[in-house]
Order: sequence, then C-alpha cells, then structure tokens
Amino acid sequence: MSTNQTDKELLEQLCQEYKISFEKVNQLLATVKEYQFKDRRIGIYEALKEIIKSDLKNENK
Repeated sequence: MSTNQTDKELLEQLCQEYKISFEKVNQLLATVKEYQFKDRRIGIYEALKEIIKSDLKNENK
C-alpha cells in the first residue's frame, strides 16, 4: 500500500490506541485498494471476511 510516512505513523498510533493489529488493517486497506478500480468487485467481501477470520483464528490459539 502506498501511504506516506505520516499516514502510516498515524495509522500505527490509532491501531495501538484501539488495540487493533496494524498488519490486519493494512491488509484490509490493501485489499480494498486492489478491488477499487475493477468494474465489478465480486469477491471483495469474501476476501475481507477471510482476513478478519484469520485474525480471529489467531486470537483463539
């Protein structure tokens, strides 16, 4: 994902403040960006769901 350093730092701070995985948020944003300019966004919800589910699976271990 192409974000400038200030945006990245702000996102990292927010993730720490709200106790959310920066890596997962970054993955979610990259996935949304990947689908952004497609004519049809078939599969985006499934892709986002899998990222979120993988985080939940790791928490339960």
